[in-house]
Amino acid sequence: MPKQQYQVLADELKNKIDSGEWPPGTKLPSRSQLCTEYGVSDTVVGKAMMILRATGLTETLEGVGVFVAAPAEA
Repeated sequence: MPKQQYQVLADELKNKIDSGEWPPGTKLPSRSQLCTEYGVSDTVVGKAMMILRATGLTETLEGVGVFVAAPAEA
């Protein structure tokens, strides 16, 4: 079964974080920027962001934006 659009987007954004292209503390593009860049709806971006937040890769500062989280201490 093919992946849903939001899963594909979440994987793409996770790859940017894992590769170091977006190091900890980096502010992610806005939802509207991501919609435009990836040609997806706001709903798709929202679900992808929920996955990243749920897996601890990002943290949201209300009114400021979404940032790459520092890696968890082992």
